[in-house]
Amino acid sequence: MGITLFLRRNIYCCLFLLIWNTIEAQIRYSIPEELRGGSVVGNIAKDLGLDLSEVVDRKLRIASGSGKRYFSVSVEKGELIVNEKIDRESLCGQSAPCLLPLEAVVENPLQLHRVEIEIQDINDNAPNFNSNERTLNIPESINPGAKFLLDSADDPDVGTNSLQSYSLDRNKYFVLNVKTQDGIKIPELVLDKPLDREKQGVHKLILTAVDGGSPVRSGSCEITVVVLDINDNAPQFEKSFYEVTIDENAQIGSNIVKVSAVDLDEGPNGEVEYFFTDKTSDALRAVFDINSKTGVISVKGLLDHEQANLHKFDVLAKDKGIPQMEGHCSIKIKINDVNDNDPDIVITSLSSPVPENSPSNTVIALISTKDADSGENGKVNLTLATPSPFRLNPSLSNHYSLVTNGPLDREKYPEYEIKLNAIDSGSPPRSSQKSVKIMVSDVNDNPPVFSQKSYTVYTKENSVHGSILCSVSAHDPDLDQNAKISYSVLDSKVQDVSISSYIYINSDNGSIYAMHSFDYEKMKVFQIQVQAKDHGSPSLSSNATVHVFILDQNDNAPAVIYPSAVMGSASHQRMPRSAKAGHLVTKVTAVDADSGHNAWISYRLAEAADASLFSVNLHTGEVRTKRSVSEQDDSSQRLLIEIKDNGEPVQSTTVTVDVLIEDGFHEPVSDYRKKSAEVSKKSGKITLYLIISLASVSLLCLMTFFILLVKCARGSRGSSSCCIRRSESGYKNPNRNLQIQLNTDGPIKYVEVLGGDMMSQSQSFGSYLSPMSEFSDFTLVKPSSTTDFTDTLNVLDASLPDSTWKFESQQVSTLLFCKLHLPLPAGLHKEIHSLPFAVALMSTIHRLRQTGKEKRAPKQPG
Repeated sequence: MGITLFLRRNIYCCLFLLIWNTIEAQIRYSIPEELRGGSVVGNIAKDLGLDLSEVVDRKLRIASGSGKRYFSVSVEKGELIVNEKIDRESLCGQSAPCLLPLEAVVENPLQLHRVEIEIQDINDNAPNFNSNERTLNIPESINPGAKFLLDSADDPDVGTNSLQSYSLDRNKYFVLNVKTQDGIKIPELVLDKPLDREKQGVHKLILTAVDGGSPVRSGSCEITVVVLDINDNAPQFEKSFYEVTIDENAQIGSNIVKVSAVDLDEGPNGEVEYFFTDKTSDALRAVFDINSKTGVISVKGLLDHEQANLHKFDVLAKDKGIPQMEGHCSIKIKINDVNDNDPDIVITSLSSPVPENSPSNTVIALISTKDADSGENGKVNLTLATPSPFRLNPSLSNHYSLVTNGPLDREKYPEYEIKLNAIDSGSPPRSSQKSVKIMVSDVNDNPPVFSQKSYTVYTKENSVHGSILCSVSAHDPDLDQNAKISYSVLDSKVQDVSISSYIYINSDNGSIYAMHSFDYEKMKVFQIQVQAKDHGSPSLSSNATVHVFILDQNDNAPAVIYPSAVMGSASHQRMPRSAKAGHLVTKVTAVDADSGHNAWISYRLAEAADASLFSVNLHTGEVRTKRSVSEQDDSSQRLLIEIKDNGEPVQSTTVTVDVLIEDGFHEPVSDYRKKSAEVSKKSGKITLYLIISLASVSLLCLMTFFILLVKCARGSRGSSSCCIRRSESGYKNPNRNLQIQLNTDGPIKYVEVLGGDMMSQSQSFGSYLSPMSEFSDFTLVKPSSTTDFTDTLNVLDASLPDSTWKFESQQVSTLLFCKLHLPLPAGLHKEIHSLPFAVALMSTIHRLRQTGKEKRAPKQPG
């Protein structure tokens, strides 16, 4: 078996080579018919330029339009294998050459190659007569030279293997004449000598048909010649050959042709009847009919150009004489094609599903069209019936490739049903449709999307460890691993501590848990950056912010700020025995680290040696006399004051105040001036220490504070003020203003701070300068956060004897200003936030201002 590469050797060779390079190659193999299954035709992989590994990887296969799979591809060697025996005669009949068209299909990328298998004829059929016996009735009166038509033998082989010649066994009366008509050899028996019925009434002859194969095959037919008397004229047709054409859609009963024969005899010997010859097939008799009397041939059954476009047969004309005489003629009927077949759409190969990120011009399917009609009726045009992101590219004749023509989006259209419309060029045209379902596979092209861009969570302080804060959720419209989401928390810091120390997130369901309980007084709010990442490759992600607000609980008892009991278990206060009703003895000040209602403080006199003498203001904590002090009252009074907040449950604390009632107690101005002078001396030392400490931090800090102290000492006429502002921005919160005022009540001097957050409770607290304190120290009060020393500085500065001072409460990171608005260097922020430093600083400023005022107005009390 040889492999022959099909190359056209004609004047169109150059054009063919150009088409060959731009489309696909054509390969032709030649094999004899009747090969057994498993026989090798040739190495098709090698001829197509494919490696053995590509045979499997690119799925090399054979597609046949005939429906039968005569051939297959061996994946081990890439050889073209015969699946079953091929009978050339049943496949091609008398057609030569016999070509079996195949299509070799490979994928990745999809390619189509034309393969033609030429089935070579072998001499596997002997000539065969329709009947092994034939009887001829020949009257004795017939003249020599008379011809009698014999049945032709059929040999389905072609070429030299077909019928080549006839022979007649030797006899005295007959010879054989062979004529050729339309390429068909027709034997005729010719009378060579007159017959004599009396000498020999019957003649036995053997007609042999021989083909040209090797070895030679033959068939024979026995001819019996009966010699008859009388009726010596046979019917003669007007024409020996009739050729007509009829459309395949001719109606049943339609007349096709009329044959006519004449018999020169008279009477019954001249009456002619018409018949099909004995060798006329049953299939032809089912399609055509002949009127025995008129010789009209008509349509009896349905004609089909696609099954048979040409019919050949013989007609006999017989008279009614005795013996009966006959004549014959040949009929050739051509069937015209009519556009009576719908085009057929064949999906040769289909790649589905298609990735949604496939680029344009990606081949999805190979499609071919067929039409059983011929000529213009068989020309088919294939189009897409519905708009879609696909288009058809013509390839070989009646072959197309379906390619992408735009972007695909599985989330919008997970599948497409492509309707193909095929229409032929007949008149009227016929069409057909076919649907192709193309699935779109998922690609990770969508990041997870949170149900909310930000989440707000409220949780109580002191919550249980491991309690759930909230759950976040995200959705990914992709599929499978591309839609599987894992949640994580982006690393960040809250108060210089990693966020992972505070919370834990379940990576599967997005539930966020508290790692430990929170303290509202230390942290009121923080943010969590949650990331949702899918499992695609590459993975996509998105973020959402979770705002966690800590809700306050009443977990702090009020803390007493004044009177301080640092030096003992009780605070000692003095008052004159001449005090009248309403005399201010002292003022108890406390703060609560909680906020809101939990920080509302009330004061109550829990115990007293003489409850009729003293009373405590419920809101301000002022201890006043209810009546005038009498001589009978003890000189030493002990008061137990209870301080409660407004939380649930209520938190409380107590403070003990010892009041010493003295006769003739008063505070001379001269003594006060002396003390002030002493304080001025001490404050000078403190100022020196302060400047030295500031110099160690920064030279710029030292210069700034020097200017600050000088300006405060010179301008102490009520116009100087100190403010605390945020360094990073000029933001002001008007609802946080504090009104600070210096008041006196007898020997008690105190600074009263009024105001606070306009949206919450009003705050009132004070700073006292006790007459018993030789340093005139300050008592610092902070009503809200224990860590915000800005307000502490404000209260300290408010103790200066100016009329009214206003403060703006901001964050811890602040700058200190005087009225000249000189900035405090950032290097001193931490030092300012130290409470002892703040006390020392403000005490120094106070001493300097007192000294300046005494110099300007020495007789005016401080």
